[in-house]
Amino acid sequence: MMRPFDDATRRNIAKACASFTRAPDAAQPRALKRAAVAVALTASGRGSDTAFLLTLRASSLRAHRGQWALPGGRCDEGETPVEAALRELDEELGLRLGEDAVLGTLDDYPTRSGYLITPVVVWAADSAAIVPNPQEVASVHRIGLDTIEREDAFDFIAIPESARRVIRFHHQGSLIHAPTAALIYQFREVLAGRATRVSELEQPVFAWK
Repeated sequence: MMRPFDDATRRNIAKACASFTRAPDAAQPRALKRAAVAVALTASGRGSDTAFLLTLRASSLRAHRGQWALPGGRCDEGETPVEAALRELDEELGLRLGEDAVLGTLDDYPTRSGYLITPVVVWAADSAAIVPNPQEVASVHRIGLDTIEREDAFDFIAIPESARRVIRFHHQGSLIHAPTAALIYQFREVLAGRATRVSELEQPVFAWK
């Protein structure tokens, strides 16, 4: 389904996010550090379609270097997930957006590496201002929403190390895993009006540290 990058699409996505009820906070087995990522919506660059921004993390980073990720990071002391997501968009991509750009939030996702990630859906209209920070971001990619709505965009595999299924997002010959794949998958489901939970979808073993 093609979604033009226009006010009507913004209203439709905001409505879908407003109709989505976040899962209640669940008791976690150990204290998790709060983090947030931005599902930042912008023009696809191949016409007037809507896309979200996906980054390839810089090879110089200490953790998860060279991996695919949504813009984001750990919440600072006293910072809300929305504030953190907007700050990280500025720090990583040079996008300065206010809270009026926020369309909604999705379920928190607990990671094996000790974080509880809140995805924040943001309308990043001023995409021409994107200036990646080379210390954090190797490259920025615009992923059309029609890409994640394909039937073959995601798959689920079993691994011997866990009873939970690993989710993978297939994109241009690359495999993008959870947590990023799980968050994108839930966003896809929200767009379709489905309240699909993803906290039990597994990450590959290399992402457990």
